[in-house]
Amino acid sequence: MKKQFFSLATLLAASALTLASCGGDKTAETTADATVSTANPADSVAAMAGDSARMAKPEGVMVDGVAMTADKDIVDNAMGAKSVSTLVSAVKAAGLVETLKGAGPFTVFAPTNAAFDKLPKGAVAGLMLPESKAKLAGVLTYHVIAGRLVAADLKDGQELTTVNGAKLKVMVKDGKVMIGNGKDAPATVQIADVISSNGVTHVIDGVVLPL
Repeated sequence: MKKQFFSLATLLAASALTLASCGGDKTAETTADATVSTANPADSVAAMAGDSARMAKPEGVMVDGVAMTADKDIVDNAMGAKSVSTLVSAVKAAGLVETLKGAGPFTVFAPTNAAFDKLPKGAVAGLMLPESKAKLAGVLTYHVIAGRLVAADLKDGQELTTVNGAKLKVMVKDGKVMIGNGKDAPATVQIADVISSNGVTHVIDGVVLPL
């Protein structure tokens, strides 16, 4: 009887060790999976939303005296700022509203009205014509990056691949962030890190044209 009890106890102990071992392996596997899944948080919509909540000022970033808040998407925030009304009109004309209201995340370099005014006379009106829709979309998507890039992520000499497919070059000088096509005069970021629910906008003082 004692021998049978000892054998049963030994069997139970071995089973417990086996279960503990399996549980440990499962924990390790879960931890490993978690590590892999968060390896690149900048590309995760959920992570972007967390960053937005962390970075966004409770009262929002002020543009033209209006608070740009993280509970609104990129388009809705832009529609509240008078100084980028030309851009908003262009986005509508190019049929990009639904795209920029999508989940994203997106990084948008948003030219001001004054930036569009720097273009040759008649250029903006020409781009707004129905027959120029594809060309307008090409110009606008040259200002959009897939992913969330705040000002701190932008480094001197960096090249960004735009939604247009062409490269956008980053320059940082004396603390000022500039973007350009590498040939024409770059545009300077005037208001950085306008956080929206689906990305971030940087207001710039020039329209950058793809080469």
